[in-house]
Amino acid sequence: MKTLVCTSPGQFEYNQGNKPELTPGNAIIKIKRIGVCGTDLHAFEGTQPYFEYPRILGHELAGELVEIDSAAGFEIGEAVTFIPYFNCGTCIACRNGKPNCCSSLKVCGVHAHGGMVEYLSVPSSTLIHGDGLSFDELALIEPLAIGAHGVRRAAVQPGEFVLIIGAGPIGLGTMEFARIAGGKVIALDINEERLQFCREKLQIPYTINALQANVPEQLAQITNHDMPTVVIDATGNLKAINNAFQYMAHGARYVLIGLQKGDISFSHPEFHKREATLMSSRNATRQDFETVVAAIKSGLVNPTTYITHRVLFNQVKDEFQSWLNPATGVVKAVIEME
Repeated sequence: MKTLVCTSPGQFEYNQGNKPELTPGNAIIKIKRIGVCGTDLHAFEGTQPYFEYPRILGHELAGELVEIDSAAGFEIGEAVTFIPYFNCGTCIACRNGKPNCCSSLKVCGVHAHGGMVEYLSVPSSTLIHGDGLSFDELALIEPLAIGAHGVRRAAVQPGEFVLIIGAGPIGLGTMEFARIAGGKVIALDINEERLQFCREKLQIPYTINALQANVPEQLAQITNHDMPTVVIDATGNLKAINNAFQYMAHGARYVLIGLQKGDISFSHPEFHKREATLMSSRNATRQDFETVVAAIKSGLVNPTTYITHRVLFNQVKDEFQSWLNPATGVVKAVIEME
């Protein structure tokens, strides 16, 4: 079985491994599609928190179910994806219905080896039915679920202004579900091509280029001087995260989907006088995955519009470095298994 291992920052190596054997409580998937996400890119460049090398990357996955310990409503040969967050089931977070932030969480492709392989063993309990979706669509459910979870954390209400910072794949998915929730979405980024994508592909009504405008003034103009009542960061950039505290309306909620290594810094008096709410949003739950599947099936979201680059598995080592360069115009790269 061919595998692709990130041996150290900036280094990939193809290896031959053993096909996993079926064990109790698990299922084996023949991988068909691998979505490349920011976590993979950050791991490759050496900036991903909670990361150790060597590691097989990849957690945005779709494939064919080839073996399963117990049928549990699944059929051999069906298209599936899975929830790539392996939780303990017993800690306080798990007991309270928050397995996405389990105290001993193992994320596939981050804390445990991931899906840049021909075959992958996963817990049967994490499987998600393909439900008629294509492999491309299934591979993009996980990043969309992260956005759906962030919007659910923010409790977006119809008619309120929602500022989403970062127009990468996670930010785009967040915009989609904020729109579905009835929010008036404002996209903020420093990449004009990404903002154009927001306008043309997602019909986002308001976009701001942070390099070309006074952001607080633009937000005040758009919101009739109220400022956004929801701010969501999907950049994981420390400067962007810190700057966004000044963008909040009084009484606003600020949700951090993006993750970085540094310390957040903000004015306590400015935050306090707003009676603002700051919260993190980690991963997603089965409820969020099911929300995404329903949205795709109903035509509310078309994840295939995000796919700008496509390569075969044996081309990844040569192409991966280029996806770190914004000039390549990559929104979402997808790897096809032969």
